[in-house]
Amino acid sequence: MSNLLLLLVLLPAVAAAVCYFVRSHAVRTLTVVATGAILAVASLGLLGQGTFEPVAVGSFLGISSDFLVTILDFALLGVIFYYGYKHKSVLIQAFTLAQAALLVWFECVVLEHADVPALVGDKLSLIMVLVISVIGSLICIFALPYMKEHEEHLQLKKSRQPRFFFFLVLFLGAMNGLVLANNIMWLYFFFEVTTLCSFMLIGHDATPVAVRNSVRALWMNSFGGLAFVIGTMLVYAQAGTLDISALLAAGPQGALMVTGVGFLCLAGFTKAAQIPFQSWLLGAMVAPTPVSALLHSSTMVKAGVYVILRFAPAFAGTLLSDGVAVCGAFTFMACAALSIGQSNGKKILAYSTVSNLGLIICCAGINTPLAITAAVMLIIFHAISKSLLFLCVGTIEQAIGSRDIEDMRGLYAKHPRTALITIIGILTMLLPPFGVLMGKWMALEAGASNIYVIVMLAMGSALTVVYWARWGGSLMASRNADAPAEKQATLIRLPLTILCVGAVVLSLASPWIYNSMIAPMFDVAPFTMSFGSLDAATGSFAVVPLFIILGLGLLYAVKAASGFRTVRVMPPYTGGINAAEDGAYVGPMNSIVPFAASNMYMGELFAEGKLTPVFNALAVALIVLMLGGAL
Repeated sequence: MSNLLLLLVLLPAVAAAVCYFVRSHAVRTLTVVATGAILAVASLGLLGQGTFEPVAVGSFLGISSDFLVTILDFALLGVIFYYGYKHKSVLIQAFTLAQAALLVWFECVVLEHADVPALVGDKLSLIMVLVISVIGSLICIFALPYMKEHEEHLQLKKSRQPRFFFFLVLFLGAMNGLVLANNIMWLYFFFEVTTLCSFMLIGHDATPVAVRNSVRALWMNSFGGLAFVIGTMLVYAQAGTLDISALLAAGPQGALMVTGVGFLCLAGFTKAAQIPFQSWLLGAMVAPTPVSALLHSSTMVKAGVYVILRFAPAFAGTLLSDGVAVCGAFTFMACAALSIGQSNGKKILAYSTVSNLGLIICCAGINTPLAITAAVMLIIFHAISKSLLFLCVGTIEQAIGSRDIEDMRGLYAKHPRTALITIIGILTMLLPPFGVLMGKWMALEAGASNIYVIVMLAMGSALTVVYWARWGGSLMASRNADAPAEKQATLIRLPLTILCVGAVVLSLASPWIYNSMIAPMFDVAPFTMSFGSLDAATGSFAVVPLFIILGLGLLYAVKAASGFRTVRVMPPYTGGINAAEDGAYVGPMNSIVPFAASNMYMGELFAEGKLTPVFNALAVALIVLMLGGAL
C-alpha cells in the first residue's frame, strides 16, 4: 500500500520534472501517457485494497516529513508572494504575508508538535483518488496533440509546453496528496500547491487577459488560503489536535471549533468558485481547454467541495450546517440563471460547473446520509460528463474556430463524431437514467425538509434544462451520404471515446457503484438495491429498467431514421412563400429574406452584468450569516 501511495503522490512530481527538463516531444508524450496509465492502475489498486487507517510517513534524508512540509509551506508562500510582487498585486502580497505571519506564530508558539498520521484512506478519499487519477490522466493525454495545435495557432517561436505539462501533471499529484491527507497542515500544503498550479496554467498564454485573470485567481485563492490558516488555528485551539480522523470522530466540539470549521468551509467556497468568488473560475476560461477541463472536473474546484465534505461530520447538526446548505443552494440556482444568458460554450460550462458544485456543497450542508450519497454521486458523474464536454468544446473550437454555440449549429453535418459525443455528454448532464440526474434527484429528496433549500434547488433544476436542451438541439443536423469522414488524432479520439463510454456505462452501473463504494460509508445506508434500482422510503430510481427503455427507444429511432438520406429535405416555412434560394422566403414588399435560426438568450432578464452584482451581494450576506451561525 505504501508503494501505491508514493506512486499516486510523488510519481506526478517526478513526471512533471521530466516534462520540464527533458525538452523532447517524444519523451514528453511517453512520460505523460505512461504516468497517466500508472496513476489509473494505482488508483484502481488502492481502491481494490480497500480503506486503511491513518498511516505515518517516515523521514526523508533524516528530515521529519512534517518539518519538511512546514518548510515547503513557507517556500510556497514565498513563491506566491513573488508573483504578487511581480504583478503588483497588493491583495496577493497582503494575504500571503498574513498567512506567513500566522503560520510562524502557530508553528513556533501555539502548536505542540506531536506525531500525527499523515495519510488516510476512507471511502471518500479512495473515490476522489480514482476520479483524479483516471479523469485527470485522460485530460493530460488529450492535451498532448491539443497543445501542439494550440501553439501552431499562436505561432510561437519557442514552445512553452515543458512548463505547461510540468504544472498540469504536478496538479494530479497535489490533488491526490490533498484528498489522502490526514494532517490538516498537509492538507493546507497541497491546498496551496493547487493554488499555484492553477495560477500558472491560467496565465500560460501570457496574453494581457490571461495574466489579468490568473492574478485574480491567485488573490482570491490566497484569500481562501488565509481563511484556511485561521480555521486551522481555531480548530486546534478547541480540539488540541491536527488529526482529521480524530476530529471527525469526535464531531462538533464547541463554538470555537465550529467557527474554525466555518472558515475552512469559506476556504472551500473560494476554491470551488462559489458566489461571490465565481469570477476567478470564469476568467480561467482564457486558458487552453485542457486546463479548463482539469480545473472544472477533477482538480481545483473538486478540492473545494472535498474540504467541505471532509469536515461535514465536524459541523453536523449545527447552524453552520444549515448555512452551508443555503449558500450552496443559492449558488446552484443563481449560476443556473446566469447560464441562460450565455452563448459562449466554455462560459456555459463554467457557470454550470459552479452551479453543480453549489449543489454538492448544499448536500454537504444538509449532512444526512442521503445528502452525502447525493454529493458523492454528483462528484463522480459530474467529473466524467463535465471533463468530456470541455474536451469536446476544445475540439470543436479548433475545428470551426469558435466556441459560440450559435456557430455550432448543425455541427453534426460536418463533424459527426465530435457532435455525437458532445450530444451524449449533454444528455448525461440532463436526463435520466444518467448519473448526474440521479444525483440531483437524491439531492432534491434530501433537501425536501428545508423550504428555502428545496425552492432554490427546484428553480435551479428547471433552469438547467433550458441551457442544456438549447445547446444539444443546436448540434443536430442531417448528413449527406457521401460526406467525408471526420478525422481526429488518436490521442484526441481516445480520451473523448473513453469518457463518453464511461459516462454511459458507469451510469448503468451506478446501483452497483453505490452498493460497493458509497453504502459502506454509513451505519444505515439510505438506499437498498434491487433489480438494478435504488430504493428508499422516499422513492426509487429504476436505473436498469430505464436503460432498457432507452435502448429500445434508441433502436426504434435508428430504424425510423434509416432512410432519411433518401428523403427530400424541405426548407422551413416562415410565414411567407419559399423562394428559390435554400432557406429563403418572400417577405414584405416581395423582398427575398434569408432564413436564419437562432436560440433565445433572454438577455434583458438574465443579463450577466445586471444579475452578478445582485447575486454577489446576496451571497456575501449569506456567508456572513453562515459564519455568524457558527458563532
